[in-house]
Amino acid sequence: MRRRSLPLIIAGSILSLVLFLTLTIILVPVGEIKGVITRVLEREGYQLQAEEFHKSFPLGITVRNAQVRDERGLLLKLDSATFRLKLLPLFVGSISLAANARIGDGEVSASFQPRTPAISLHCESVPLQDIPLLQVATGANMQGNLFLDGSFTGRGKDLRGDMRMEIKRAELSGIKVSGMPLPDASYETIRGMFRASGGKGNLESLTFQGDGIYIRLKGTLVMTVPLGMSPLSLTIELMPKPDFLEKQKLVFLLLAKYQKSPGSYRIPVTGTLMSPAIQ
Repeated sequence: MRRRSLPLIIAGSILSLVLFLTLTIILVPVGEIKGVITRVLEREGYQLQAEEFHKSFPLGITVRNAQVRDERGLLLKLDSATFRLKLLPLFVGSISLAANARIGDGEVSASFQPRTPAISLHCESVPLQDIPLLQVATGANMQGNLFLDGSFTGRGKDLRGDMRMEIKRAELSGIKVSGMPLPDASYETIRGMFRASGGKGNLESLTFQGDGIYIRLKGTLVMTVPLGMSPLSLTIELMPKPDFLEKQKLVFLLLAKYQKSPGSYRIPVTGTLMSPAIQ
């Protein structure tokens, strides 16, 4: 009898959990849910503003024209986004969250399992100019379409996984790293792979195939919490063609001490992920 009743107890517990979460989302006023999310972000130093904030069936929240800021300014803006609690994982006793968002003409999808923790992320045709965090972190003007596909498990030193990145028809200008300017250029493609394991992240040759210049960025970072404080050990390799070098002679004069051979520059980058520095 006890053996027969065990599956019923498990099924009853799962159904109770699903019912409890459903009723919680249905009965709790949307203003209270927004307040909880806002306070959580404020504890981390971020401010949330949203033009529209409402529940979505069956277990979700939808926001429109949302913006996230900190003391540096606007970091993220979402034309629309929906965050849902997945139903099927609940029936096996697991909690999994899904998010879908539109940023400009692009789309972002992500899933997150807090218990593991595990996260997967996919971006399709997201305009760089609609990701203010990139401008805040680098001070640069950026255009192009971003594609990302990756997944990670763990956090901090236990983080492991990989992410592929591609940017098409990129235009980068005004880039400075700790005050040192880097050349302005147009790039048909930017491609790279990032892997994390054993407490270390490895940027495996992020390449910039440009009009008159080829750039390669590679190196490592030590994984920390928060991720923005991760120490960097990177190298930027610049290989400009003579015509390109002549057009931006002033920039390359400032980079002269990093020249290793004619048409080849190697620039070491240290500091942290959110505050890189050139030695």
